[in-house]
Amino acid sequence: MAAYVIMPGIDGSDDEHWQSRWEDQWGPAAVRTAPASWSAPDLADWIAAVQAAHARAAEYDGRVTLVAHSLGCWAAAEWLDRARPEGVTAFLVAPPDPRGPEFPTGAATFGHLTARPLPCPGLVVASDDDPYCAPGRAAAFASAWQAPFHLLAGHGHINSASGLGDWPAGRELLGTLTDR
Repeated sequence: MAAYVIMPGIDGSDDEHWQSRWEDQWGPAAVRTAPASWSAPDLADWIAAVQAAHARAAEYDGRVTLVAHSLGCWAAAEWLDRARPEGVTAFLVAPPDPRGPEFPTGAATFGHLTARPLPCPGLVVASDDDPYCAPGRAAAFASAWQAPFHLLAGHGHINSASGLGDWPAGRELLGTLTDR
């Protein structure tokens, strides 16, 4: 079994979020990032949290999948661009648009980021009614990240409010990335 780094968005993922449910199912194979700046995200802090979580996950298994949601997608992409680790894949779900009208003002250190090719296999998943990112923008991020894009219908921000539970369809999507 591979290892996983769970990378929530602002304020983390609550117990009903699919990320938290997957983390529980994966047990010790999953490591959650723990930035000190959950509510007022600081890019440098979030990147350091990804590095620390990746180091712990890599001790479990050298093959690590980043499982990122929302702002965690941008922290993942930026860390990947800087660290260029071996044996990593990136599952990026519901990336927000840093230049969009709903982008959190408290995450200003993320506002300048642009999508660049990922140095690893990736998959971007978005919803056609995400209030934080229009589907065309999400598709553009996937293209710039050079990652396949999967658009869901009517799942909002693909979070707890979306009512996905364990999100088995998401696990299938993840499998298309990790089973390569």
